[in-house]
Amino acid sequence: MRYFFPYIVFLFVLSVACQPKEQAKQDIIIAEEQSKPSVIAAVVPPVSALEQNLIDAGMVCVDDMDSTIRIELKYGTTDNFTGTVLYDSLRRAYLHPLAARKLLEAQRLLKEKHPELSLLVYDAARPVSVQKKMYEKVQNTKFRKYVANPNRTGLHNYGMAVDLTICDKQGTPLDMGTLFDYFGRAAGISEEDALIGANILNKSQVDGRRILRNIMQKAGFFTIRGEWWHFNAISLSEAKSGFSVLK
Repeated sequence: MRYFFPYIVFLFVLSVACQPKEQAKQDIIIAEEQSKPSVIAAVVPPVSALEQNLIDAGMVCVDDMDSTIRIELKYGTTDNFTGTVLYDSLRRAYLHPLAARKLLEAQRLLKEKHPELSLLVYDAARPVSVQKKMYEKVQNTKFRKYVANPNRTGLHNYGMAVDLTICDKQGTPLDMGTLFDYFGRAAGISEEDALIGANILNKSQVDGRRILRNIMQKAGFFTIRGEWWHFNAISLSEAKSGFSVLK
């Protein structure tokens, strides 16, 4: 029995040695191929016509410039005052480079003081074609007076305005007293102390708004009275005189 194992080994070696050289070579090649790691090509989502239009117009993608800024385009969902999707497949936020640089500075300022917080963008560059869809959607509704006529362009139509809030590290928006696109007195910024006194807003909500305003204004943005979430990078007259509208 003690001679049996060496005998088996001898037969195995002999059988390998007797294989044709070509067969042995093929076996080696197969073994090498099987040992190579699998390479899976990254799936790049197609760019929609709307997104390509923004790129061609010179807008830049906020997501690409700073991945710490969170994006949730409300008009790319039904979670907006119209109840319909206006941006079709657009999910990434675009701005004019001038506005984008200011936004990145605002994020830096926010992170500097509150590392656990982040900007959360709800809307950015908005072509006139989308503004027209929005305008048509609200005709004969109570929202009609709040939506600008597409023939009178606004700063979103130049990529020079951004709607946003602040969120925590889980992506949950801070309570600012009203939702984005709320049409009413509580959305305004000019009488917040009075709204606290009337128990319409509370101090924590107004404090959150003031943090947002502080960093956005330091970064070079301007506020508007009626919407705590809306910020302009330049004036409308500057946009009309020196920049192209997004069709």
